[in-house]
Amino acid sequence: MTKLTTMHDAVATYVRDGDTVAIEGFTAFICFAAAHEIMRQGRRELTLCRMTPDLVYDQMIAAGCARKLVFSYLGNPGVGSLHCVRRAVEKGVPRPLEIEEYSHFGMVGRYMAGAARLPFFPLRSYLGTDQPAVNPGIRFVDSPYGDGHGDGRVAVVPPLNPDVAILHAQRADAAGNTQIWGLLGVQKEVAFAARHVVVVVEEIVDEAIVRADPNRTVIPGLLVDAVVHEPYGAHPSYAQGYYDRDNVFYLAWDRISRDEAATRAWLEEWVYGLADRAAYLARLEAAEPEIWERLSPGEALSEPINYGVYA
Repeated sequence: MTKLTTMHDAVATYVRDGDTVAIEGFTAFICFAAAHEIMRQGRRELTLCRMTPDLVYDQMIAAGCARKLVFSYLGNPGVGSLHCVRRAVEKGVPRPLEIEEYSHFGMVGRYMAGAARLPFFPLRSYLGTDQPAVNPGIRFVDSPYGDGHGDGRVAVVPPLNPDVAILHAQRADAAGNTQIWGLLGVQKEVAFAARHVVVVVEEIVDEAIVRADPNRTVIPGLLVDAVVHEPYGAHPSYAQGYYDRDNVFYLAWDRISRDEAATRAWLEEWVYGLADRAAYLARLEAAEPEIWERLSPGEALSEPINYGVYA
């Protein structure tokens, strides 16, 4: 059964006001196309979850989509602050924003507990830090097995089960069997933890392609509600082997986002003023005709392997 749909319809169906939404992807595979469609459809009161909120949530918060941010590490990677998030937290502009911060491994643990339907996930990384003092979700329990490395207490974090996860990848078949290679992040864990899963891919392939290389299938189709074919849907992030990270844009966003009026003008031009991702790409290519040549990742092919034939 095909699960193919449009980005407009996937967002209209699976993202509701007040939902907890995870648009994951650790540096790579960040689905800006989905974020922009959520903004265009005017979703409000969202709880946004991500390891490293990146520019994608800075833009959504500037658009007034969010009431809360659950995250680990806050910044424009390699550049500086997320100025729209700062305005929301410090000044309530465009609306107040509640924040709930964890370490990277704390967020991984939350997703893993959510995926396994466990009541919590134990980890050591909060011993000796100040985060538990400002986040009541980080707690400590006594190990039932004793502990030779301390006083027997371990930190725990609660499960995280997003209402919807939107996950970008290189390819999928029409049934949603999704293949990813490169920097995987927590795409698999989030898919298993979420109540609904929308996958967005660079290309749709035949089931035979998936079956020929099954170990690349990180997200099985049985978890997936909708599949969206959206080439370049992760720009200005990157998709391994398809296009590189647009560092020019990450640097430009630092300048744009420092000023609220400039940010609003950018949103009007690049989000609200466009019908869809195709219009975004057309404008991008009109502004820089050779952008995909600039962002070409080159070629580094993997070696073929033999799975063998077994009766």
